[in-house]
Amino acid sequence: MPYWRLSAFYFFYFASLGALVPYWGLYLKSLGFDAVEIGSLMAILMATKIVAPNVWGYLADRIGRHMVLVRAASLAALVAFAAVFGLHRFWPIALAMTAFSFFWNASLPQFEAVTFNYLGREAERYARVRVWGSLGFIATVTGVGRWVDRAGPGVVTWAVLAAFGGVLAASLLVADRPNGDGRRNQGSILSVLRRPQVVAFFAAVFLMQMSHGPYYAFYTIYLQEWGYSKTVIGGLWGLGVLAEVTLFLFFMHRLLRRFSTAAILSTSLLLAGVRWLLIGWLPQEVWAVVLAQLLHAASFGSFHASAIHTINRYFKGRHQGRGQALYASMSFGAGGAAGTFASGFLWERWGAPLAYTLASLVALAGALIVWRFVTERES
Repeated sequence: MPYWRLSAFYFFYFASLGALVPYWGLYLKSLGFDAVEIGSLMAILMATKIVAPNVWGYLADRIGRHMVLVRAASLAALVAFAAVFGLHRFWPIALAMTAFSFFWNASLPQFEAVTFNYLGREAERYARVRVWGSLGFIATVTGVGRWVDRAGPGVVTWAVLAAFGGVLAASLLVADRPNGDGRRNQGSILSVLRRPQVVAFFAAVFLMQMSHGPYYAFYTIYLQEWGYSKTVIGGLWGLGVLAEVTLFLFFMHRLLRRFSTAAILSTSLLLAGVRWLLIGWLPQEVWAVVLAQLLHAASFGSFHASAIHTINRYFKGRHQGRGQALYASMSFGAGGAAGTFASGFLWERWGAPLAYTLASLVALAGALIVWRFVTERES
């Protein structure tokens, strides 16, 4: 297994996420956009995940060459992002964000399929490859925070561009890996999607990412309003991902061996609900803000790792690429877009505490769905 080459792609991909998601809202605010406009623009990053992963997943499963499409998407994202420079009005920026995020969101699900093909029967080792993505996120979220403090929000565009370049370079280092299940007759993908546990699983991942809406769109702005510096805010983002790294390196493989993925998913959703209440109602309490960021290990870390394992179990062989794509589009795409878009209106009209309270209720609803309907059976 090409451990370091696989890890390099995750490092740069999530480094781009660490530069974009925490600070893009600040950049948009510096251009004069209000909360509704920022929420709408940030929702574009999520909305393109509804379409892009499925289009590219279908192509990858048809041609059986995931890395060709990963490289093409990485190059197109880099070129499209360059169009952002010099734009200041809402619709031109919206168009540019739609273009680059369509390609940027397409590459990761196909790379996840390649990673699991390399892992084979050792799927529990996934977390130790994926951890490098978390380290890449930490590197940029802390570094860009300091850079923004010194030079202003305009530097965010340069940080994202550099990270996109790293994604492209890393994609050139990884060769395709044939799927171990080959092209055996597996029936229609609709036969998988009709299973009640699969429907419930996708509903839960949708709700989890929907609950992240106020966090991804306004967390940095919210803490800034409470007097936190951008350097401290960057450190808090990094602390959350450090908790995720610790989980991936030392605990996740043990949890997956000891507990069912359904149990891990439901517990992660419950802890996410607690996290949003802490952020929404106690931003002035440092201990609460720190604890909320440590809970990122659950709301993203353990949830994502368990979800990826569940997808790998439900979707095999020629359905593998589309299974990963459906997970990305239903969770980070549809769920993320719905949550981010709605949070802009909630934030503008009723403020942060209510927005985070509703996010908590959404996560708890997801936990109930998993507890009631998601099972370990494949069929």
